[in-house]
Amino acid sequence: QVQLVESGGGLVQTGGSLTLSCAASGRTFSNYVMGWFRQAPGKERLFVAAISRSGGSTYYADSVKGRFTISRENAKNTVYLQMNGLKPEDTAVYYCAAANDFYSTIQTLPRVYDYWGQGTQVTVSS
Repeated sequence: QVQLVESGGGLVQTGGSLTLSCAASGRTFSNYVMGWFRQAPGKERLFVAAISRSGGSTYYADSVKGRFTISRENAKNTVYLQMNGLKPEDTAVYYCAAANDFYSTIQTLPRVYDYWGQGTQVTVSS
């Protein structure tokens, strides 16, 4: 089992920045591809960004490319999402997730992620 706890959400104005953190516990953190997803009210959960086990590779949804940065510190069992240039359409609950440890490459589909945090609300005001 892997337990994930997100933090860092909040209310920010358009153009502002936030950094989300996700602390993991349980199994060896570096064994897992990690991802961030978001879900707006009444909408499906969407991929935002993912990072490889070592942190050497990252991948982003087109909607956040150039504005968001995913990173990880395996020594601290933590994955981050730095969000700059926030827009009202970024408003959502943000979830971090750990992919099934079968996968060694970056994954974008929610269904291959076995472990999820409780989510943290990000609200961007216009």
